[in-house]
Amino acid sequence: MADHYPVELSPPDIAPYRKGNTGVEYVSVLDSGRPGPNVMIQALTHGNEFCGAIAMDFLLREGLRPAAGKLTLAFANVAAYARFDFDAPDRSRYLDEDYNRVWGDDQLMGPRNSAELRRARELAPFVDAADLLLDLHSMHEPCRPIMVCAQSEKSVALARRIGVPADLLVDTGHPAGLRMIERGAFGDPASPRTGVLIECGQHWEKRSADVAIDTTLRFLRASGTVSEDFIAPRLRLEPPPVQRVIRVTEAVVASTMNFRFARPYQGLEVIEKAATPVASDGDTVWATPYDDCVLVMPSMAHLKPGTTMVRLGRYG
Repeated sequence: MADHYPVELSPPDIAPYRKGNTGVEYVSVLDSGRPGPNVMIQALTHGNEFCGAIAMDFLLREGLRPAAGKLTLAFANVAAYARFDFDAPDRSRYLDEDYNRVWGDDQLMGPRNSAELRRARELAPFVDAADLLLDLHSMHEPCRPIMVCAQSEKSVALARRIGVPADLLVDTGHPAGLRMIERGAFGDPASPRTGVLIECGQHWEKRSADVAIDTTLRFLRASGTVSEDFIAPRLRLEPPPVQRVIRVTEAVVASTMNFRFARPYQGLEVIEKAATPVASDGDTVWATPYDDCVLVMPSMAHLKPGTTMVRLGRYG
């Protein structure tokens, strides 16, 4: 796996969106004045994953406006994004900690403080008011797009209404902390409030921006907030003929800095035989627990004890 992939995209200038209209920098609410859902789209959860910012910037410059309900647009970890460096692009992922692991009330309402917690506390009222949420991400390794549905069948249903991408992921959460799409009612099967997270491809490949734009448009179509006249001419990619769900059975979490994969992986490899070694961590060897095991988002980029290094799952 490469340490530094080519940066084929240019980070967009988001300064025009700083003031917004909510009193919180880089957050805007577009209100149609008509009944409908409160829909939220977030980009820059991680400062080096800017294909989502490209998508939001493009759609706003194209005149994006809701035809029903409200549309909340948030650029999240702008402080990390501000220090993006083409020579060291991974260093702008976050400042103090992962912004997408702090969404439990125990952390948001607790005594700890960090740059990411302060920003999450600013955005939490918008997240808690949203009926539908799309969180735009990308991946360190080249891989086809994945829609993360957390542990929620209602998120799978939303992803099927969106129609992209081909691979939908139901996982086991992150041991390091709660993600935004799992917060509160999003994680409650009895609530209609639903969030999904799209991994658009490798962080800086050109196609990831097309995936971000196309997925955002299809999400807005599924939400019923934006007119088809706006959406249809701007779609960029053909939807897959079929969507398949990967159900994660376990996460492989590093215990030490000695964690290593058995061979280079990029993601969504299907390992044919059970008991095939996948990784080692000191004396611990991780092997596939069953035939046709799918490796989900393996990466050494963020190795440290307690980090999920890969998820093991199967189609079905």
